[in-house]
Amino acid sequence: MTRHHFSHMDAQGNVTMVDVGEKPETRRKAVAEAVVDLAPATLELLKKSALPKGDALTCAKIGGIMAAKRTSDLIPLCHPVNLVFADINFEVHDNPPQVRVKAEIRATGVTGVEMEAIVAAQTAAAIIYDMCKAFQRDIVISRVRLLHKSGGESGEFIAPGWKK
Repeated sequence: MTRHHFSHMDAQGNVTMVDVGEKPETRRKAVAEAVVDLAPATLELLKKSALPKGDALTCAKIGGIMAAKRTSDLIPLCHPVNLVFADINFEVHDNPPQVRVKAEIRATGVTGVEMEAIVAAQTAAAIIYDMCKAFQRDIVISRVRLLHKSGGESGEFIAPGWKK
């Protein structure tokens, strides 16, 4: 692949932000997930909101939404996006003991919101770790991935095995 095919490089090989000024606005949506593996005892405390630091899921929801709004401050060359919707949901599973974090982000604009969804899911997972670390240090955060995206020139993406 030659350099001119890289979207974040100019003809001289310098890093640049992609010019999206001529692109049409479309409705954009992205859903991402992260999985937080916990010990059974930690999961029980989380479910009862009985962790030493308090209600982990409420904190993670708020923090994940805040992170989605700040993604362009964190990811180099990421365009600021005017979000119209951001939400974080959790699936708590006993076997295996884990929390599946799902972030859904929507915007109407000229660039996608995949990075906002991924940053939101990762941040919410990190907040769960932070809220649980006084009780358990060996928590594992894994499987951060894009599940779904729609809108824009590239159309729809659905991760294998994911059901809307």
